[in-house]
Formats: sequence, structure tokens, C-alpha cells
Amino acid sequence: MGGVLRLYHRKDFMAKEEVKDVIVEETVEMTEPETFAKSGKKSKKHIEEVKAEEERQARKLEREAMPAEKVKGAAPVTRPRIERRSKKYQEAAKMVEKDKVYTLTEAIELAQKTSLVKFDAAVEIHARLGVDPRQADQNIRTTLVLPNGNGKTVRVAVFAPMDVCKAAKAAGADIAEDEEFLKQLEKGTIDFDVLISTPAYMPKLGKYARLLGPKGLMPNPKAGTVTADVEKAVKEAKAGKVEYRVDKQAIVHIGIGKISFGTEKLLENANAFFESLKAQKPASIKGSYIKSIYVATTMGPSIAIENLYN
Repeated sequence: MGGVLRLYHRKDFMAKEEVKDVIVEETVEMTEPETFAKSGKKSKKHIEEVKAEEERQARKLEREAMPAEKVKGAAPVTRPRIERRSKKYQEAAKMVEKDKVYTLTEAIELAQKTSLVKFDAAVEIHARLGVDPRQADQNIRTTLVLPNGNGKTVRVAVFAPMDVCKAAKAAGADIAEDEEFLKQLEKGTIDFDVLISTPAYMPKLGKYARLLGPKGLMPNPKAGTVTADVEKAVKEAKAGKVEYRVDKQAIVHIGIGKISFGTEKLLENANAFFESLKAQKPASIKGSYIKSIYVATTMGPSIAIENLYN
């Protein structure tokens, strides 16, 4: 029930250097405090939510009525990807015809011309396959000895009994140790690129799987790094043996050498890779096995190759 509340207070006024006390009357409308239900549509929470939603809808209508250029947060204009690359890359990319499919020889020659970097860049092949990596028989993984190597200096470590280690050292292994090797792993020291072990010694490496696994250094029979013939494995690793495997996107990536190799040696390595890849074709594949192939150098543009390898 409403009412009127009269408030009285004194104010001092200065008039002709005289002070007068005046009683000022103010009236204030009295209203009853708003009452809310404990729950439901008449609860305080629901009423506040309704008001907030009405305000939000009003702001939305106001934004929609505004010109597009004045709307805050309008999507920026995104430049094409090629325009966001360096000037050198753009110049190199102009040498590659966008819709043209090159022969392997043409692609390798062009890749050497479009190399952007000052160092001896790697030449890579990227092949998209028509496989499902989730299927065990289609999860391609194997090794290959490139005829001319891959241009990298490979540091080979051998973890095996001492008599085997001596033969591995003679074959060119950089590290060949027994228990001393485990002490280095215990410290987290990794100064090798390939680790070879005998089957009997693999259980001892299980403790270090979390250290070696993420780096791709855990010995594996499929990669030929778990073997009784350690001497042969060391020689192959030193000669340029590489491992390739299909990734989650069904793409195989492999480096076939360096720019300094020249066209002839790079072609030999590329042909060796394609022969190996064709040999790995699963029997369950229906349709195209190799869908597309590209050649590229380190930080260089990619070049499409005609697919003659299915």
C-alpha cells in the first residue's frame, strides 16, 4: 500500500547578511517493496533473465539496422595465402604453373631452381595415398636404402652385448655400448639419430620408451632396427637407409636428397622410393592407390607430378 512521506530539514540562506532558518518540506512518494515468488515465472531470477534477454534482442536489432561498415567486429578481409608469403617465395611460386602437372624429371629440375634458402636445401616427395591408416593392413611403414643416400650424416647407436658392440664399431657405429648406454639414457642424454638393438636387449629399453618413442628412436622390427644382424643394420643406416610411413592424413613424406645432388642422383633416389612404395600396396585397396604426388624443397613451393605409379 502506497503513501506519502514528508521530510523536513533545515537550510540556511544568506540574505542581506542575515541568517534565516527556513523549514523546507519535501514529499516523497512511498511505494511498497516489490514482492517475488520463490520460483517460477514470477521469481526474481526469472524476471531478471527476461529483462536481460529483452535488452539483448534490442541490441541485436539495433546492430542489424546499422550499416555493415559501422558494425563493430565485422570480419576482416583476408588476403590470399600467396600474398602473405615473402617476396622471394612469391617470385619462386611464379615459376610454377598453377594447373600444370609436371613429369618427375621436370619437377626435380624446377624444384632446384625454386629453392629459396642459402643452405643446401632438402628435396622432398609428398604422396597422398588412397589408404585408411586406421586399418592395420593399410598402415604402411617400411624402410628403404636410397642409392645415393639422403645427404644427412647419420649418428648410429647400438645397444647390444659387448661382443656384438665390437663388430658394430668396426662397421661404423658411432656409439656401441652395453650397460653404459643405459646410464646415458637415465640422464636423458640422446646424441644419436638411429638406435639399433638386438631382440634379447629390447626388454631393457622398455623403461625408456617414453623418452625414445616420441622422438622416433625406439628400435622397431619393421624399421629394421631390432635385428640379430647388427653389423648389416649399421652399414645400411650409414649408407642412407631411411624409414617412411603413412601419417593420419594418409600422406607419405620422404626426403630424397639435397639440391647439391643434382638431377640425376635425385631421380635415382625418387625412382627407388616409388618402386618401394608400389611394393607396399595393400591387397585390400580398391581404386587408386597413389592419389597425388608433389615435390618441394625446404621452404620452397610445391610442384605437382603426373601420377604414373599406381
